[in-house]
Amino acid sequence: MLADTALLVLEDGTVFEGISIGAVGEMSGEVVFNTSMTGYQEILSDPSYARQIVTLTYPHVGNTGVNQEDTESAHLWLSGLVIRSLPQAISNHRSEGSLSEYLIKHGVVGICGIDTQAGAVDQAKALTRARDFPGLKGMDLAREVSTASDYHWHQGVWQAVNGYRGPPQKPYRVTAYDFGVKHNILRLLVERGCEVTVVPADTRAEDVLSSEPDGVFLSNGPGDPEPCVYAIEAIREILRSGTPVFGICLGHQLLALAAGARTLKMKFGHHGANHPVIDLDSERVFITSQNHGFAVDPSTLPQTIRVTHRSLFDQSIQGIELINHRAFSFQGHPEASPGPQDICVLFDRFVAMMASQSKLACA
Repeated sequence: MLADTALLVLEDGTVFEGISIGAVGEMSGEVVFNTSMTGYQEILSDPSYARQIVTLTYPHVGNTGVNQEDTESAHLWLSGLVIRSLPQAISNHRSEGSLSEYLIKHGVVGICGIDTQAGAVDQAKALTRARDFPGLKGMDLAREVSTASDYHWHQGVWQAVNGYRGPPQKPYRVTAYDFGVKHNILRLLVERGCEVTVVPADTRAEDVLSSEPDGVFLSNGPGDPEPCVYAIEAIREILRSGTPVFGICLGHQLLALAAGARTLKMKFGHHGANHPVIDLDSERVFITSQNHGFAVDPSTLPQTIRVTHRSLFDQSIQGIELINHRAFSFQGHPEASPGPQDICVLFDRFVAMMASQSKLACA
């Protein structure tokens, strides 16, 4: 039985006392809430949560266990997990182990038995570690979670999606920058007939362009985008080459920075699978998956950036396109995992952009 006491100590001295459900140890990080009702394993394995303590607001977590198929990266980068209740019985035929075993295996601390929606008792313990945490502002975490070397992604099979009748005669070659990429992003590219090569976050533009990719993908990832100067400079050079570019999450922010905008730390980040976003061109509303604490600063946009999507929660920028380049990006997660798949059509747009570029090159 789970019996060891665990503490969640906040910077202001507030302490939540509960039961340990993960590895033994102490970790510090930024506490964030995720409002998703399902998909806890995909959330835990999302590299974008590096240096963050994820609090799941849904009260009953862990009843379906864990399995290898539902992971979004090879490692767990988050600092810790906070939940209200951990069931002892696992009720799913796909399960290969328990949530507690999963956390222990990956060295992640966890706590349950506390109210994740309200209230706590003030105490004076463990404040030093909490107050010493500098926050994510100024932190370059993309290098920490990125792959150490290039690799080709083969998982996933091409399938007919959104009206496509068949794969391209010649697969589109996509180079994906790994700033903390999720596996489902790579799967969706493969499903659309792409050959995907994943490269480290600090790969030089000249090395990417030397392979003559049909498109460059900028992945999601954790931390502050502004310290990633190496990526911003590489993106600028790639844009000058005329190669189509598509960015998600951190990749969206880096594209904006490369185009001359600035980013800011949000007072309230977006973490969940039910965020409404409006397409400003069609006025269609999409329900999206979100996970970010930084955003593009609307007051710094140059005339070369056009806003395409906005959040209906706070009007923050959710999508942009560059007027003078074949490049666009989205702040949320069109690959979901977990979450709605409303806006995965952005992957189709990327493929269409590469197809159009290929026709121009052949003309």
